[in-house]
Amino acid sequence: MNKHQTDNTSASAFPVQKIRAMFPALQRAGDFIFLDNAAGAQIPQSVLDAVTNHLVGHNVQRGGRYGRSVTVDQSVAEARESVALLINAYSPSEICFGMNATSFIRLVSLGIGQMLTERDEIVVTDMDHDANIATWLALEPAGAKFKWWRMREDGNLHVKDLEPLVSDRTRLVACTVTAHSIGSIVDVAAVARIAHAAGAEVFLDCVHYGPHGLMDVQAWGCDYLVCSGYKNFSPHMGFLWGRFETLKRLPTFREDFIPDEPPYKVEAGTFIYENVSGMDAAVRYLESIGRNFLPENNRSRRDNIVAGMNAIRDYELMLSREMMKVLKDCGATIYGVADEARMHERVPTFCFNIGKLSPQKIVEEMAAMQIGIRDGHMYAPRLMKRLNLSMDSGAIRASLVHYNTVEEVHRFGEALRTIVAKLS
Repeated sequence: MNKHQTDNTSASAFPVQKIRAMFPALQRAGDFIFLDNAAGAQIPQSVLDAVTNHLVGHNVQRGGRYGRSVTVDQSVAEARESVALLINAYSPSEICFGMNATSFIRLVSLGIGQMLTERDEIVVTDMDHDANIATWLALEPAGAKFKWWRMREDGNLHVKDLEPLVSDRTRLVACTVTAHSIGSIVDVAAVARIAHAAGAEVFLDCVHYGPHGLMDVQAWGCDYLVCSGYKNFSPHMGFLWGRFETLKRLPTFREDFIPDEPPYKVEAGTFIYENVSGMDAAVRYLESIGRNFLPENNRSRRDNIVAGMNAIRDYELMLSREMMKVLKDCGATIYGVADEARMHERVPTFCFNIGKLSPQKIVEEMAAMQIGIRDGHMYAPRLMKRLNLSMDSGAIRASLVHYNTVEEVHRFGEALRTIVAKLS
């Protein structure tokens, strides 16, 4: 059996209807199709329950001696453990909670900006979300210099192009795991090997990859990683992971009474405890998917996460193939990986245009047909320039996750054909 057949076999066993029943928003949506998941995913009932239970049962400040306050401390600790399992951290103390990924990128960049010496070069890419570019470029007044790792015409970053950019002056390589705009997956384990061989560190933006595949900071060998809960089936929040000793060395703002070690030194101020409870529940939801694919005995929470994310990956590969066919049938120009033989290099996030037709007009017509997609620059001005697209019009993005179905892809295709015929 070849890999394509294996993927299809796994995808056919994926319990998508059972999963969809867990999402209240999908049940209440009627005919509406959620295809803007790259901007934020829906949440299962279990996550909603966790948030509600926090707000009703123990919506108090942590650090007190009374029961409800102790419960908050316990729920945060449990969430750290769950997220540590989700990304295969070395320790739950390496997980730091806060507002969003962008604020954590800025926090780390400010710290690194204070440690620039003879290693003053930072490698950034032209494929990333601007949060993982502009944040580093802001260190220029602190003496940082920059090297650009540029996407090739085939729609991805190639590690061979990184090698000549890295030297004994490199402080950090900052890149995405998966492009939020075009869905390309980067070989980040190879990135870490190249950076570490030169004595540099690696900072990964994992916001877009999180819902689509297995995260593993140990296998990737990175030094920092940020992710956002709201794309990973939880409410709005973010988390930062870093190696414990790396975070311990990082200069951060903290009040005098806060211990000078992670995670406390990173978590300045009060974060949204109820959304952290929701993130804990989101991890447990992904575990529940994995339990469909493993025998009952001898399995750990991480085993369930691995099985769940691998099943999601196989199912989404099938969705990607279907979406690719639909877009090509409609005459779309697909940005990023558009070769069926390279589907393993992308997630089901598709950025495209159709001839000279207005992206805004197509998206408005789609909205009228109860299909939610997005148009614009996707917060990636450098990528838009690279693709010869204007910031004003940009492109169209349709983004799927594992609760989407083949039937939704086909309905999207029928709608797109109708719109193209109308506007042409």
